Amino acid sequence: MPRQTSRRRFLQQALAVGGGFWHFTHAPPKARASSLERLNIGVIGCGGKGRTDLKGCASENIVALCDVDEQRAAESFNAYPQANKYQDYRRMLDRETGLDAVIVSTPDHHHAPASVMAMRLGKHVYCQKPLTHSVHEARVMREVAAEMGVATQMGNQGHAFDGTRRAVELIRSGVIGKVREVHVWTDRPGKYWEQPLDRPTERPPVPGHLNWDLWLGPAPARPYHSTYVPHDWRAWWDFGTGALGDMGCHVMDAAFWALDLGAPLSVSAEVPGVHPESGPTWEIITYEYPARGDMPPVTLTWYDAGKAPPAELLDGEGMVGTGSLLIGDEGKMYLPDSYAQKMTLLPKEKFEGFEGPEPWLPRIGDPYQEWINACKGGAPALSQFSYSGVLTEAVLLGNVAVRAGQKIEWDADALRVTNLPEANRYIRRDYRPGWTI
Repeated sequence: MPRQTSRRRFLQQALAVGGGFWHFTHAPPKARASSLERLNIGVIGCGGKGRTDLKGCASENIVALCDVDEQRAAESFNAYPQANKYQDYRRMLDRETGLDAVIVSTPDHHHAPASVMAMRLGKHVYCQKPLTHSVHEARVMREVAAEMGVATQMGNQGHAFDGTRRAVELIRSGVIGKVREVHVWTDRPGKYWEQPLDRPTERPPVPGHLNWDLWLGPAPARPYHSTYVPHDWRAWWDFGTGALGDMGCHVMDAAFWALDLGAPLSVSAEVPGVHPESGPTWEIITYEYPARGDMPPVTLTWYDAGKAPPAELLDGEGMVGTGSLLIGDEGKMYLPDSYAQKMTLLPKEKFEGFEGPEPWLPRIGDPYQEWINACKGGAPALSQFSYSGVLTEAVLLGNVAVRAGQKIEWDADALRVTNLPEANRYIRRDYRPGWTI
């Protein structure tokens, strides 16, 4: 039977290891709503995923809605006829001085410009995953959040679910021993979108319901084409972050949190080819992490588009399309879904009847309510930008290694690739005039 850790000992471990990941206090925002009041919320990108985020915060006052596509936003616009409607979030944030909080549910390339502007105006922010489009933006996001003292949350909803929190508790309690090897995989892009893709040469007219210039926003100008919008923008480097950006902040989260991984030392990528416009057909990306306190070095390997770790590592368990596996020196933890809501400890016979330590992490199960509570003076959301910014930096370094075409060595303090100077052009991006962070 695996060793168990007392609640007091687990608390000591959790607080002693992990630095900022495990503190549950932050500077109070400059202005908070009372816990008895409803927040005044604006939603940027209220079509698509924004509809889900909007419904998740329906208990509050939805006072402003913004979307560049009137057709996609019609359902949300109709559901809140009293809300002011906008196409340009810069104008919305400038005019809606009574907003307490903002939800950002745009394509990736707008996440940082919208969120940073909102935070600098003192607004609390819930931003979809990946937190940003570039590594540099992720650093800026967490720095501005700390400076402004606002309540934040990234939309990797599994972080708020009971399954992820139980996985973290078990790993931190030493149930499977010291972990040195992690495997994480997803079936995307696959049936969800195609990549790589060449830039289309056709120039169809822009649909009347879409403001194409605002959709491009900070990205370089290019003619409209339906291959970019409304869905397959994820494939294109100018707008999205590929399969890794889409799913990494979900599937990596449990291991990243439990093991306090932070910044990797190096990242290397195996791909079938590097395309200047869009992501590769498949990827196998290897992150090397240093020792952290009494935690040993870790190798984390990412697979997508049908690539997966060796099946024998699963001890006879079936391979799923998306999941993760943590391998310790006393056992394994298999998480066979995107959000760590299912768990199998291996080998099964060793863990039969095992219950584990007393739960310690707070249970809420709802990422929106967790953020709303934080906005009203409650405990910070656990995927606040001080954590999710670090996670996003690490995830997006995988794309840097892919685009660089060779292994990169990383200096997190300097925010630089040290062995391949030309790779640093992928750490940050330029913005079109009129757009900034």
